[in-house]
Amino acid sequence: MLDKVLIANRGEIALRILRACKELGIRTVAVHSKADRELMHVRLADEVVCIGPASSAQSYLNIPALISAAEVTDSSAIHPGYGFLSENANFAEQVERSGFTFIGPRAETIRLMGDKVSAIESMKKAGVPTVPGSDGPLPEDDEGEVLATARRIGYPVIIKAASGGGGRGMRVVHTEAHLLSAVNVTRTEAHSAFGDGTVYMEKFLENPRHVEVQVLADGQGNAIHLYDRDCSLQRRHQKVIEEAPAPMLDPEARAAVLEACREACITIGYRGAGTFEFLYEDGQFFFIEMNTRVQVEHPVTEMVTGVDIVREQLRIASGLPLSIRQEDVKLSGHAFECRINAEDPRTFMPSPGQVTLYHPPGGLGVRMDSHLYTGYTVPPHYDSLIGKLITWGADRETALTRMRIGLDELLVEGIKTNTELHKDLVRDGYFRQGGVNIHYLEKKLGI
Repeated sequence: MLDKVLIANRGEIALRILRACKELGIRTVAVHSKADRELMHVRLADEVVCIGPASSAQSYLNIPALISAAEVTDSSAIHPGYGFLSENANFAEQVERSGFTFIGPRAETIRLMGDKVSAIESMKKAGVPTVPGSDGPLPEDDEGEVLATARRIGYPVIIKAASGGGGRGMRVVHTEAHLLSAVNVTRTEAHSAFGDGTVYMEKFLENPRHVEVQVLADGQGNAIHLYDRDCSLQRRHQKVIEEAPAPMLDPEARAAVLEACREACITIGYRGAGTFEFLYEDGQFFFIEMNTRVQVEHPVTEMVTGVDIVREQLRIASGLPLSIRQEDVKLSGHAFECRINAEDPRTFMPSPGQVTLYHPPGGLGVRMDSHLYTGYTVPPHYDSLIGKLITWGADRETALTRMRIGLDELLVEGIKTNTELHKDLVRDGYFRQGGVNIHYLEKKLGI
């Protein structure tokens, strides 16, 4: 088992990792920026290192500072959490070259799946269903081929940056007249935002759902899936509410895609926790990308399978095989997660400041993952996520009822949060029926 883990992250996920380490008897090192001295996991860690000023670029994205912190504390491994450097192949490579264990996939796997073009090609070879699209990157010097590709796929199409993510670097095109200009603009924006102007084309699905498959693999030939989640309730490509398992899926298509994802992990030699993301429409799955890290929404999967995903990450990084087999994974009940953000519920502008009162909800089937406490000051420098309210029930309606009660019990004063938006959504008639598409929330909000 690993001896000491440096947690290269902040907020609720840093606290989540710390708790998993403590369960396994692993000592912890918390790194923090000058703005994050009062974070809860910083108070609880065995050792603490300040790695720079408030700016993410000078602290949580500062690879030399993170590796130096691991060296001075004699850490054995680094857990990147999610966001920041979690899917940075260069970071993973430098961690391993410096003699530490990177708690995640190998650098070459991160590179493979981080490039959307190579990811799609590798998934096609592994038998994972993909969206009809261009065979690789769009050429820069052959407009005829670009036009022909769009005609073959059929309008509307979407132009995507190969190195994009988080909803950035994409443009929908409905007619041939706008295609070439859209490709050029997307290519320019991609080069500016990601340092890579490579773009590709896919069929644009009009009303899909966002369904994802959670996997674990130990890099020793063993891989399992932990079933699926529905993350369709989104605003500007950012997930708002997630649930597991995904409701109203075609059972045969579902069984096939779950097994395909498990097999793909073995094919590419995957190591650690990962998520295959799909668009789902008319009973069909279409792969869009793979996230090579733990997801924000991993708790809903933990609640319905009983598998501690972060604990498994730590065991795998220690060189141990998976502690469970596929036949041991059983679904039980239903779970929801509401992302609680420090933001104005009407304008969605961030709302940093001091939390004058914090009272998390409780009760059977209720889980609150948060680093908040009364007196804590939410800084303005980072993502506005301040917590995740997760509820479980024996069925979907029970889990949703517990979520309604939990949101009513949750008290956060001193700053604005999006709790009222969640209260409205969990009472929404269409959402309660299940199966809303990725456009539903934006249409409801009128944006």
